[in-house]
Amino acid sequence: MREIYADHAGTTAPASEVIAAMQPYLGASFGNPSSVHRRGEAARDAIQAARADVAALIGATPEEIVFTATGSEANNLALQGVMHAERRERDSKRRRLVVSAIEHPSVLETARELESEGFGLTILPVGRDGIVSLHDAAQAIRSDVALVSLMMVNNETGVMQPVRELAELAHAAGARFHTDAVQAVGKTTVDVGLLDADLLSLAGHKFHGPLGAAALYTRRRTRLQPMIHGGHQERTRRAGTENLPAIVGLGVAAKRANERLASESMRLATLGDRLLHGLLTRLPQARLNGHRERRLKSIVNLCLPGIDGEALLHELDLSGITISTGSACSAASPGPSHVLVAMGLRPEEAHASVRFSLGESNEAADIDRMIEAVPAAFERIRALATASRQA
Repeated sequence: MREIYADHAGTTAPASEVIAAMQPYLGASFGNPSSVHRRGEAARDAIQAARADVAALIGATPEEIVFTATGSEANNLALQGVMHAERRERDSKRRRLVVSAIEHPSVLETARELESEGFGLTILPVGRDGIVSLHDAAQAIRSDVALVSLMMVNNETGVMQPVRELAELAHAAGARFHTDAVQAVGKTTVDVGLLDADLLSLAGHKFHGPLGAAALYTRRRTRLQPMIHGGHQERTRRAGTENLPAIVGLGVAAKRANERLASESMRLATLGDRLLHGLLTRLPQARLNGHRERRLKSIVNLCLPGIDGEALLHELDLSGITISTGSACSAASPGPSHVLVAMGLRPEEAHASVRFSLGESNEAADIDRMIEAVPAAFERIRALATASRQA
């Protein structure tokens, strides 16, 4: 039976064009971009071409792109880089960071680490719909804030934050604004100019690029203290020999995503609506986690009261359907999803939730099969639970 892969928010398969573009740099076209000979020059040219393609995808200039290994590293560099740079400014009194309660662990844990170093930290709550209140944000963003970091699209629910309005609040207070756009780039329109973001994180493996290649957009004249010291790579913002094959692959993935973004995002939104409607019709007890409209519709996060989400995941996995219970980065955590709990779900409701995230490999027949398979698996799990209690 054909596998239905519905965990594209976790990772995506590298596109064939990406793999083909990377292969020469894993073999005969190897080179160190810092070398001054012809091989080094060819490697530098390849990286610069990739930098231009990544910049074009988000409306930036190539000089504003800093290559990193992962989206988590990009988030760390944004938060630590800005806050540590601010501390080095003698006259600056900006020592506070503002984030939301539903950020990716790479933002939340970095923020807490900065707090342990003496920086102030404000964590904004969200409503039941998963959206930060602009009123709460305005109250929190004052003259002592150096950086505001709010994600564009939540990785568990697909809910989209009012990023442009939040950036305006940050800038009105004289603060920088960062958005974790790892779940947005390559899936919906992202333009750093329209968003008015100072920093933005992205990761290639979320839009059919390779693992191990990501980037941080850094607006010109944004002070950033590097985390990795050594050479002068990436304009001294990230030392270390560049991962040439992966960066080339990221560039090809970015160009590819740019070319098909409009048609693919519309197709996936239609499939997502079809999946949501079908599952809510067949499972009237199910509830959508997050705002019904203000979300990336290719992500459907449902609470299915009365069962364990992980049990449903494994049941569907046996029938060739791959879904998740939330963020891959938090999969090993025994507790409930911090995102869903922050949205007001009880721990048992969070544990009863699963995420479907659609992508290029999915088609209408996959949606119809999931609409049939999920309710059947749900009933099998409930029947087993009932039999277990009676025994």
